Amino acid sequence: MKYVISGNSAAAVGCIEGIRRLDQKGKIVVVTDEEYPVYSRPLISYFLCGKTDREHMKYRPDDFYEKNGVDLYYRTRAVKIDETKKEVLMSDGTKMEYDKLLIATGSAPFMPSMQGLEQVKRKFTFMSLDDALVLEKSLSEIQNVLIIGAGLIGLKCAEGIYERVGRISVVDMADRILPSILDGDAAGMVQQHLEDKGIRFYLSDSVAYFEEKQAVLKSGRKIPFDAVVVAVGVRPNISLTEGTGIQTGRGIVTDVYGRTTAADIYAAGDCAQSMDAVTRTERVLALLPNAYMQGECAGIHMAGGEKPYDFAIAMNAIGFFGLHMMTAGSYEGEALAEKTAEGYKKLVVKDGRLVGFILVGDIRRGGIYTYLIRNRIPIQTLDFDVLAAQPQLLAFSKEKRKELLGGVPR
Repeated sequence: MKYVISGNSAAAVGCIEGIRRLDQKGKIVVVTDEEYPVYSRPLISYFLCGKTDREHMKYRPDDFYEKNGVDLYYRTRAVKIDETKKEVLMSDGTKMEYDKLLIATGSAPFMPSMQGLEQVKRKFTFMSLDDALVLEKSLSEIQNVLIIGAGLIGLKCAEGIYERVGRISVVDMADRILPSILDGDAAGMVQQHLEDKGIRFYLSDSVAYFEEKQAVLKSGRKIPFDAVVVAVGVRPNISLTEGTGIQTGRGIVTDVYGRTTAADIYAAGDCAQSMDAVTRTERVLALLPNAYMQGECAGIHMAGGEKPYDFAIAMNAIGFFGLHMMTAGSYEGEALAEKTAEGYKKLVVKDGRLVGFILVGDIRRGGIYTYLIRNRIPIQTLDFDVLAAQPQLLAFSKEKRKELLGGVPR
């Protein structure tokens, strides 16, 4: 059996380890347009601010590929699939046959159309290690940085370069920062924390056009800059599906085993859609843990096993300058919210189950809330008042506590 994986991300690692659970002899080939062993993308900002280095960014040890019998091709990109011949055309003109193929091509930064952006000499994206290395080389010559986008990528970039530049300005069309994961109260608390560090925000606004070293906003305000970082969002890399029978939406459509609509072709990670266990809708869940698990389930199925990936949820555990937050699930339902000087907590209940939460500040044992959401635990089976006050095992029955702690329930 020959397995070919396009992409060298967390999804690819999950797939390799899933395959090797069942098939120790099949040939595995990984092709990647980067030139580095697999690394943890969420650590890019910590690399820029000096809290980690390239060695500690590695997602797996140096001998991972050798131990798993993987042939790895750097700076090589899969460009076209021939389903009939079961082969993939590579960017260097060679063709590679496969028995099973995984598309794990991730996502790419979205570059919006902004007048004058093409004339900006120092403009960057912030998605890959290559992006970080290019930005790092320029930091000594940069004083004012304008970041377009107040989402996770933009704010992580701000944290990463904070100690190495003079002024950071962030522009976003949304009325709050981190609009995809925080409500107004939580976003306000995090924004104040960042503003206390000197980061300036221009919200409900956007760039009308760029002049030399100055951005003019639609509101008329002007922001000086030496460099621009574009972090308005990403788009799944699904170009490899063109000309095939692979169905796509925003991402590549897959079933619970990672199968696409084309025979023997699978997809996983940020380029693929999966079933959201909370909303029961197909969507792209561009998160590292989900990418790994989706890839693992696909790999197991590619090797002849069966492990459905039907437990994906939207979740984030992040921090900025020492302020930590954790979010998961959906915010549609009855909300219980509590805001204090130290933090913020919001629990969302729908149809007798916890479906979402936001924690800012104290995120200890927040994984208990995630467990409840992912496993669709009815709140009537536990002491929800205790759980709402503080996530803790005492909210569960004695038998359930034993089970969760590794014991055998009576």
